[in-house]
Amino acid sequence: MLDTIKKDAQTRMQKSVESLRHELQRLRTGRASTALIEPLKVPYYGTDTPITQVASVAIADARSITITPFEKNMVGAVEKAILASDLGLTPTTVGQVIRINLPALTEERRKELSKHVAHEGENAKVAVRNVRRDALHQIKELLKDKQISEDDERRAGEDIQKATDKFIKDVDGVVKAKEDELMAM
Repeated sequence: MLDTIKKDAQTRMQKSVESLRHELQRLRTGRASTALIEPLKVPYYGTDTPITQVASVAIADARSITITPFEKNMVGAVEKAILASDLGLTPTTVGQVIRINLPALTEERRKELSKHVAHEGENAKVAVRNVRRDALHQIKELLKDKQISEDDERRAGEDIQKATDKFIKDVDGVVKAKEDELMAM
């Protein structure tokens, strides 16, 4: 019973860290990344479809992304989707290839993004701590129902705390790496 609670808590904590990684991957740094435009949806025969399903997305060089729609008539729809997004990017079209040039980030914008990264990191830490709270609550319920001893409760609580500390350290590492990436440009 305790092992199930511990494994569930660790799995949920790991998901919080992975969610943070995924969220920060979409954050624009000075370097081109396809993750920047992957969340975009393009109207395709009346249905909003992910851009990766209607076009080939590639990194041309360190500061530009190329998008090649699979169908010629999708060029305009892809351009409109990029312009309508909150990314603040302007596509340039040459024939069937859409190119997005990423301008260099200003120092002010880097600091702003760094604050956003720290905020997202803090949200991930809160999520990890909430998982810890839930797990400790489940363990206390088992103790109250006399299904485990006080020693088992104490040991399980220590194990949960060790896992929490490990995942908080992971969050700090992810945030530090992203901030370093932002400031290195």
